[in-house]
Parts: sequence; structure tokens; C-alpha cells
Amino acid sequence: MGGHGHHHGPPPDPYRIPNASEYDTISHPELIRFQQRLAKHGLKDPWIRNYNWRFDKKYGTKMTRLGSLVFCGVPLGVGMFIATLGIEKAFGIDWHAHHHAHEEGHGEAHH
Repeated sequence: MGGHGHHHGPPPDPYRIPNASEYDTISHPELIRFQQRLAKHGLKDPWIRNYNWRFDKKYGTKMTRLGSLVFCGVPLGVGMFIATLGIEKAFGIDWHAHHHAHEEGHGEAHH
């Protein structure tokens, strides 16, 4: 009863959770310079390794991440806009009703 596949155990996880040790060493020159500037003032950032992923090219650059954040809903919005136009056209919905019949009362003499 049940499944068609003969899988034993849980299904494979489609996401890989990185090991924290992958980001322990600070390898990006900008982070190294930041760490050196802090050291000149006798400071140390114990959480600097948490920013290491931001400079990893597999996660994109700052601009590509910003672009994906800003424009993430654009394809859906454009699709919904086109669908709305199609529905309005199909049902004959006119949001710009013609009010020209009542113009005689809106001239200079009316005020």
C-alpha cells in the first residue's frame, strides 16, 4: 500500500547546509583589510567570519543580490498586469467611462 518507488529512508535533501568550518578562515581581501584596521585600534570582531559568505562568488555579487531582491516580483507583476488587461478586454470593462454628455454644466458660466 502506498508508494510507487522503493525508497528506503527519508528522501534526499535538495539543500545542502554548509558546515561552519567552511567560513572560519577569512579569505576575502576586503575582510582581511577590515580586520587589520580593527587590529590597529586594538579591536577584534569575533563575528567577522559571519560576513565571509557575502564575498563568496557562488552567492553572487552585491549588485546581483540587490537586483534579485529589488526585482524578485517583477515577472509576476508583469504577468498579472497582462492578465488584467486581457480580462478587461475580454469582458469589455472600461475604466475610462465617457462623461462627455454632462459637459454643458461644467463650463465657465456654471461657476
